[in-house]
Amino acid sequence: MTEMPKVADEGEEQSPASPLSRLMREAASEHYPPVESWEPEYCGNIDIRIAADGTWYHEGRPIRRPELVKLFSRVLRRDDDGHHYLVTPVEKMRIRVDDAPLHVSAMQLAGSGREQRIVFRTLTDDRIPLDADHPIVMRAAPTTGEPRPYVRARGALDALVLRPVYYELAEYVCEAMIDGRVRLGVWSAGSFFPLDEPQSPTRGNAG
Repeated sequence: MTEMPKVADEGEEQSPASPLSRLMREAASEHYPPVESWEPEYCGNIDIRIAADGTWYHEGRPIRRPELVKLFSRVLRRDDDGHHYLVTPVEKMRIRVDDAPLHVSAMQLAGSGREQRIVFRTLTDDRIPLDADHPIVMRAAPTTGEPRPYVRARGALDALVLRPVYYELAEYVCEAMIDGRVRLGVWSAGSFFPLDEPQSPTRGNAG
């Protein structure tokens, strides 16, 4: 297991050789580093947790610098084992995720009916178009079992649609005939996304 590095408080600096400093430099190098193509060595766990409300914690304390959370989110990846990792080209460190790693805090809608387009925005400023490549599904939350809406963000990362945004989205719910059944859901980018029944995840949320 790796030694747990410290997250610098406001005004402090990380050691240039620390794992978190390397993560920050990698994340800042481009908007979305190609994390899915990297094959780094696993270096153990790091004491970072993403809570169900989207708050990031390090060693039990909230990370209060939004720019730091945003940088970390850019080098976040979910692997086939179901676990979430912060990665660089040479290091991979496992973190804990209580529910989803990303959280939708706002939405925009253009057009109407079947031609409307919905774009979600996360707490870490990801823009996620609701379309065939980024579907929204209802799924039981791992913490409560309550059905909640999740949208595929990038790679294998999902974003939980927070309750205020879900209520806003519900204003655009309509009926559509899907596979011989009347379903309730929303249209976006020419596709219909049912929201009336939870789906079973293809694999459990391992954190």
